[in-house]
Amino acid sequence: MNVLNDIRAVLDEVLGLGGRAASFERETRLLGAIPEFDSMAVVSLITALEERFDITVDDDDIDGETFSTVGALADFVAGKLAG
Repeated sequence: MNVLNDIRAVLDEVLGLGGRAASFERETRLLGAIPEFDSMAVVSLITALEERFDITVDDDDIDGETFSTVGALADFVAGKLAG
């Protein structure tokens, strides 16, 4: 499993980016940088991540840093998968 590629796919699907997420790098900024990524999208993204990766995201897990970049989000999911 390539978490980074899966994150790109989930972002593309949830935000309706029409394939733009395929070019996202680890350093690509998310929150505040992508107009489609608003507070409602965060909720949808969390739900999609839970379903895609079979993880549970607790309220305590969520902060602005988690959604700051593609890499930070991928690292967060990888940490959840590691247990």
